[in-house]
Amino acid sequence: MAARLGNGLHLPDEVEVLAAATAGFALMEYLAGRERVLIVDTIRTGRATPGSLHRFPIDKLAPTHRLTTSHQINLPTALEFGRRLGLTMPKAVDVLAVEADDLETLRESLTPPVAGAVEIAALEVRKWLHQNRSKEVSDGAKR
Repeated sequence: MAARLGNGLHLPDEVEVLAAATAGFALMEYLAGRERVLIVDTIRTGRATPGSLHRFPIDKLAPTHRLTTSHQINLPTALEFGRRLGLTMPKAVDVLAVEADDLETLRESLTPPVAGAVEIAALEVRKWLHQNRSKEVSDGAKR
């Protein structure tokens, strides 16, 4: 997906596309210093057909409780931890997730349902960018 967005779409100069196959503490490094972030990933809710898209703000995810290792730190916990360390963390984080049927099997390619959602997800990313650029303009006008 990152390759599709980075190469196939003409994105504004202020937009950075990163591929980050990571979790836990490493998320803070990617998020620090950014104002708005859209995380594109897979998810398994078990309530939607594989390939379905979910778009929601980060506060819909629950923070990690009862950590036994640093690998268990999820996105909301990494954001809060970064803030407590004094890092400038994003004011707004949204998630665009594609429903997957299997998150445990490692593959070198996308499953057919997830691959089928890539173009629609790319359109959703463009929509998110447009909405957030509009917010920046209106926030700037209010100042």
